[in-house]
Amino acid sequence: MRIPTAAPLALAAATALAGSLLASAPASAASHQGGLHLGKIQYDSPGKDTRTNTSLNAEYVDIHNNGKAKLQLKGYKLKDDTGYTYTFPSFTVAAGKTVRVHTGKGKNSGTHVYWNRGSYVWNNTGDKARLIKPSGTLRDSCSWGKGNGVKVCH
Repeated sequence: MRIPTAAPLALAAATALAGSLLASAPASAASHQGGLHLGKIQYDSPGKDTRTNTSLNAEYVDIHNNGKAKLQLKGYKLKDDTGYTYTFPSFTVAAGKTVRVHTGKGKNSGTHVYWNRGSYVWNNTGDKARLIKPSGTLRDSCSWGKGNGVKVCH
């Protein structure tokens, strides 16, 4: 069977267009990760859910500052689908650093803060974490279904 010469030209043009679209995809993905964003979420603490403080603190959300300057998080909120909300006190996260928000009780430090809850926040069968600016604008979100207990958002 003979293939018309226009078909290979059209195929080459389509391939070139697809390649240029794929080449631009990482740039848009990288811009989404710039600045403050949700990182790893341990939504199901390892082992049996015993509601001990150790188990509660093994449930956490990492928030990463991928920017070039430190950020003040006072007033930022971390929320789940049910409406449970953690509001940051005066807290600065350095450029390139991560703050871990634990569900249980503890003493805040430069890299760890505590929600001070006596029960779990994140649903093991599916939920959505939202990082909200003090103005009320959504900064980032990450959702999951039933899985292995860990979601890496970015």
